[in-house]
Amino acid sequence: MGRPSENIDLMELCERLDYRFVNEDLLAEAFRHSSYVNEIGEPLLQDNERLEFLGDAVLDLAISHILMEMYREAKEGDLSKFRAFIVNEKTLSQMARTLELGKFLQLGKGEETTGGRKKPSILADTMEALLGALYLDAGFDRTRDIIHRFFTPLLGKIESEEEVDDFKSLLQEYTQAIYKIRPEYILVKETGPAHEKTFRVALRLNGDFMAEAEGRSKKEAEQKAAKEAFFCLTKETENL
Repeated sequence: MGRPSENIDLMELCERLDYRFVNEDLLAEAFRHSSYVNEIGEPLLQDNERLEFLGDAVLDLAISHILMEMYREAKEGDLSKFRAFIVNEKTLSQMARTLELGKFLQLGKGEETTGGRKKPSILADTMEALLGALYLDAGFDRTRDIIHRFFTPLLGKIESEEEVDDFKSLLQEYTQAIYKIRPEYILVKETGPAHEKTFRVALRLNGDFMAEAEGRSKKEAEQKAAKEAFFCLTKETENL
């Protein structure tokens, strides 16, 4: 099976990045999903997972560096909170959509037919793989400058709690990064008539109850509990 032409589309992306790759094979690799590589069956063809691993670390370091420069008086807990707001699947997939990374992807037939180009997880992983490729080709300073340019709109919003509309995702990203575990949500009580129910949800982390909250739906109660637990955890981290 032949491989589709990559250079024309990827040159278009280079113009958006304002960076021309010295090693164009790295750029091509960043968009090569494992489903495509498995389907092609070429032993020497690399998928983008190694670049994704590297890009994740590069993004963490770059955002941490930028935040320390922007908020020179901020404590460790606040910086961790700010970074968790920026470095998560939702944000990365949004950035990937802004750059239209989905149309450059090489996918296997299965992922193609199930809408892989629009899946948040695949888009977020591809964004990280692209950053990994940039780091290997351009070095850290240039990669950090590109990250700063594209993430600037988010960096200006991180102090506003109202900008966060999904604390469940934010909390999960944070707890997985810091504690390597996910929070659990337990329905404690359900009261009221069918048309006007109130739900009370408890949040448990590693066996310990962290927060409880009520809402007109389980989703609302879970979001409130996640918000309470998130700010509780980041404050604890700050005081360590």
